Amino acid sequence: MYNHPKGNVFQTPEMAEVYRRTKNYEPITLAAVDENTKEIIGILQAVVIKEVSGLLGSFSTRSVIHGGPLVVKTEKGKEAVKVLLEHYDKIVQKKVLYTLVRNMYDTSEISDAFNSKSYKYEDHLNYFIDLNQSVNELWTRLYKSRRNGINRAKRRGVIIEEVINSDVIPILYELLKETYMNAKLPLADISLFQSIFEILSQRNMAKIFIANWENTYIGTIIITSYRNTIFDWYAGAPRRYSRLCPNDILAWHAIEWGAKNGYRIFDFGGAGNPKEEYGVREFKKQFGGKMVNFGRYKKIHSPLKMKIAEKGLEIYRRILLK
Repeated sequence: MYNHPKGNVFQTPEMAEVYRRTKNYEPITLAAVDENTKEIIGILQAVVIKEVSGLLGSFSTRSVIHGGPLVVKTEKGKEAVKVLLEHYDKIVQKKVLYTLVRNMYDTSEISDAFNSKSYKYEDHLNYFIDLNQSVNELWTRLYKSRRNGINRAKRRGVIIEEVINSDVIPILYELLKETYMNAKLPLADISLFQSIFEILSQRNMAKIFIANWENTYIGTIIITSYRNTIFDWYAGAPRRYSRLCPNDILAWHAIEWGAKNGYRIFDFGGAGNPKEEYGVREFKKQFGGKMVNFGRYKKIHSPLKMKIAEKGLEIYRRILLK
């Protein structure tokens, strides 16, 4: 399915290998085959993520299907979605609390298949930037506040470097860890980022950029670069460097790099549920992209465990906020 028009990096064998090498990650890869022609008519790749090990692991385990399933655009393709989901559900039924399907394209044509398998749709926004224009045109589409931030970073001597040495991975991981901790969000083990560097970066399927200010690393952004799309996967900069606007210049550098290297779309990786406040949404909006709403699907596989886990998460957040 490499040639599928909606093909994306998260449904590739390379990404499956990244997942396999990541601590507490387990890939699931399924294919639907036409019984007559023996051709592959659909694929589904997911990753089971266990947030904590041990006894509590079963109360913190979820599965994510990112950018899938991918099926042929025929009636057989629609039926393949049902078959793939049915087999997938059997595999994860006793493994995970819930599955989250992160759509990267319009899934309205196959929504009936998701509904038939009890996957519930919810709105979820995103921003796409059209890279089929000059860098100057992209610059003029930025909001003034973002242009000011980028210019301020440059005036103060912030430069962007591509990570080409694995020795830098622990440094960027600490930058991400501090960012995610402040946002009260879980962060994958460092082995994920080592695998991204070792597998995806070496195949030109990902780029890792880091912001350097006076020989101090102050922020990072990790993008996938697959086919015609740049995907903003991870980004972070500690608050103590906010006056240097590292997030502004890192995002702009990734957009500019994509435009200069023949990519057509910059996918900002999500902008939250429209019914909920999400501060990052305004930041992404100000880069001049088009808002889309491909939504998400969610299925709870273990309602009782889910209730217990939600209560535990509520207590955990209260402790963190003290």
